[in-house]
Amino acid sequence: MKLVLCLALSVVLAVNASPVFEQEAQGQTWVLLCSGGIGWSNYAISANVYHAYQTVKKQGIPEKNIVVMHYDDLALNKANPTQGKIVNALDGEDVYAGVPKDYVGADVTPKNFLAILRGDPTLKAQGKKVIESGPNDKVFVYFMDHGSVGSVLFPKGYLYADELNTQLKQMNTDKKFAQLVFYLEACDSGK
Repeated sequence: MKLVLCLALSVVLAVNASPVFEQEAQGQTWVLLCSGGIGWSNYAISANVYHAYQTVKKQGIPEKNIVVMHYDDLALNKANPTQGKIVNALDGEDVYAGVPKDYVGADVTPKNFLAILRGDPTLKAQGKKVIESGPNDKVFVYFMDHGSVGSVLFPKGYLYADELNTQLKQMNTDKKFAQLVFYLEACDSGK
């Protein structure tokens, strides 16, 4: 098993590149995108996660294999000059269009984030999407929000490094992936 942990200050996904996430006969690709941002001052956090969603969709990842967590408080925010739309570049296209509401508002928690990664059957029984990966699958995780040494912020709570590391090690033990890439975009993400 390969575990690739990528800590990044910013994420850039090439829209016009060859399909880097194409589905292989031996396995599937699973994607978890999470914006921990809340409020208008964190617009860029959610806009970048929405852009990542549009990018992986264009790469051919099936909707059933993409899980999105976002507070979802920007598109109709009274400060938004383009009501119902979110852009991540000046005069850019709407990156919010079609973004699923898998986990929004109070559901954007560290507990749910970890449960999604492990494919928690309780969430699935509630009709929620989870990562149902196996030993031949690729898993891509992109998390963006604020952070500090040893933790990242969610709208109401923190995800601590030891909790995340424990979950990733357990996924490895349980053979939940052949490859895993984790992009973490937060202050102090490398500490």
